[in-house]
Amino acid sequence: MKRFPIPTEYRPLWWRLTLALLLSGWLAGCSDGEAERRLQDYQQRLAAALALPPPEPTAPDNIGAFPEHQARRFPLEDLRQGLLDVYALRGCHISNLVAKRNNQLGRVAAPSQRWLYELKLWRRLNACWHTQVPDSLDADDRQRLARLTQLKTERLPRASWNALFDSSEWVDSFSRASSPLPPDALSTVDAQLPALAYLREAAERQFDPGWTPDSATLEHHLNTLRQRPLTAELLRALQLAEQRLTEASALLETTLARAEDCSAPETPDQLPDMMSLNRWLTRLEDQSALWLGAIHDLLEAHPLEPPPAVAAYRQRWLSLDNPKAPWPAMVNARQRHQALRLRLSESCR
Repeated sequence: MKRFPIPTEYRPLWWRLTLALLLSGWLAGCSDGEAERRLQDYQQRLAAALALPPPEPTAPDNIGAFPEHQARRFPLEDLRQGLLDVYALRGCHISNLVAKRNNQLGRVAAPSQRWLYELKLWRRLNACWHTQVPDSLDADDRQRLARLTQLKTERLPRASWNALFDSSEWVDSFSRASSPLPPDALSTVDAQLPALAYLREAAERQFDPGWTPDSATLEHHLNTLRQRPLTAELLRALQLAEQRLTEASALLETTLARAEDCSAPETPDQLPDMMSLNRWLTRLEDQSALWLGAIHDLLEAHPLEPPPAVAAYRQRWLSLDNPKAPWPAMVNARQRHQALRLRLSESCR
């Protein structure tokens, strides 16, 4: 067989094109999950029952980008305690804490560890203020202690917010580089809900001297969130279900609009069963509501108004009330589809 060698000057381009085709095929294969298979299977069975061509599935839009670093956090200038402050307030026993914060490891500590530092420092200062130590200080040092305690009290809620929104574990939960959550992975919500509950408790009780945070427990729950981008996967599963149900509803509307829909050999009694699909959709709806509700409770536990970018993202993507958000949109698409099925059945009786 005669061969036609690729000219040398085109070989790099040929390899790039080949690699691009292989990569695109691999990515397309990765995007075909079990959720998509179930929804398209139902569409095809519905189309066959109605003697219509199945819809051409279009990919849902990706979820919105999570707010950028500076837009999702509160400005918190790095105030370091000087030697004069530490020495003057040595009766409050803050020297070791300040030294750890000011060393090299303290400067690069994870956001959660920086919040724990701020929390411990505030608790020592606040406890110190309610002892006899202030009475033993001169006027300048007493004013220094009052000023530092007040400053740390005001900073603590912002530090706890930043500890959450600066953490890679939290940000990665909203990753756009994700796929719809598979139907058999919905139990992941139950596994990760305790992490949100602990983070909510930490925000609610940070000023409560009777509650003591534990670094190992905090990091354990953050690592739980790291296991998969659960928020993004749920949102994408909701969007996919809403899109495919809307496409399926268009088939029912087409049939309802035909004058001969009742005299056609395809009768409404032949509409495909949705029992199995509905079991998954119900569980998706319920688990998503649990997760989004837990996120709502976590954000509400912080005694601060969220930054505008976070508030906008929350309203657009995490809301259980905004009709344009993924959860209400899927619920509405499902209810509308069921209503169309019922209408078609009743119209031909």
